[in-house]
Amino acid sequence: MRAAAGAASKISGMDESQPCPCKRGEPFGACCGPALAGERSAPTAEALMRSRYTAFAVGDTDYLLRSWHPRTRPETLDLDPDQRWLFLEILRTERGGPFDDTGIVEFIAHYKADGARGSLHEVSRFTRIEGAWVYLDGIIEP
Repeated sequence: MRAAAGAASKISGMDESQPCPCKRGEPFGACCGPALAGERSAPTAEALMRSRYTAFAVGDTDYLLRSWHPRTRPETLDLDPDQRWLFLEILRTERGGPFDDTGIVEFIAHYKADGARGSLHEVSRFTRIEGAWVYLDGIIEP
């Protein structure tokens, strides 16, 4: 089922004309917003990674769980409301294109929590289920 127009902003609380948190350079309504709203699927593993980062940034746990492989997905997900995601760096991708079934995205996600900056460096694995990209798992790098 597709969400109604403007659903992305209602779900996230973001204005669709605001810059997308993933920092790809497009407005939220043309970038990750439609994926969070269920209006379209991510076409690549990197696009799914960016939309998942955006979901963390706006606190959309429903999208995070929907876009997680059922075999590795937790039953619930509690985000720290005091953690503010600052920006995302994509370091590399392997496969994960429109014609692939698996992909890898290495990234660093920068955040601020308890008044201090931090970062999460992860190599994430993605796969497709019924044509849609999902997050499988990741290895956190030091």
